[in-house]
Amino acid sequence: MPGLVRGMARTAAVVGTAQATRGRVARRQQRRWAQEDQAQYAPEPQYAPEPQYAPEPVATAAAPPDMFEQLQKLGDLRDQGILTDAEFDAQKQRILAG
Repeated sequence: MPGLVRGMARTAAVVGTAQATRGRVARRQQRRWAQEDQAQYAPEPQYAPEPQYAPEPVATAAAPPDMFEQLQKLGDLRDQGILTDAEFDAQKQRILAG
């Protein structure tokens, strides 16, 4: 008798699993068919969307080098002997004048 009960329990478990799987597959298939059906009757857009254009970049003037950096470069050129003291003073006045 215990073998018969065990066999019946096993059969019930297999049948229950099969029914649950079958129900899940059927619901998934019904959802898919419903989506396809809705897509078939969806209204088509009457007008094409307008193309999106990116704004043209605005040309900006290059920022002048920092006054401090210019003076530092001039000082380096003077220290290297490339500029004389008079040339250095003239360029420094030009930079400070703006």
